[in-house]
Amino acid sequence: MGEWVNERSWADGQFALDGRLGIAVPRLTLPWERLSREKQAAVLAKWETIRGRIPDRIAVFEERIRKKQIDLFEEEDFAESCRLNSEIAELASRINDLNIWYRTEQDFEEETRRHG
Repeated sequence: MGEWVNERSWADGQFALDGRLGIAVPRLTLPWERLSREKQAAVLAKWETIRGRIPDRIAVFEERIRKKQIDLFEEEDFAESCRLNSEIAELASRINDLNIWYRTEQDFEEETRRHG
């Protein structure tokens, strides 16, 4: 049990907060294939916890987009419309990036099977 706790705390350090996305993302200190099976399992467990929050983050960004679209529909100033459009595009980009990260679990699992 003690070794698993050590692996879990080590795994915490393998992730860094991405302020743009609002989640921690992997920042492995060693290539995946050089990690022990225990460390790989700890990283996967940590990632699964983080990954579970991604749909909530997407929902937050979608709500912000909806509000900005309402503002855009009512906006008459061209420069302000351009600013709102730019903000909507940035939020949509974040959603896209979160969807990519959400699918990353499959990549980790494939690496584990391939090298296990």
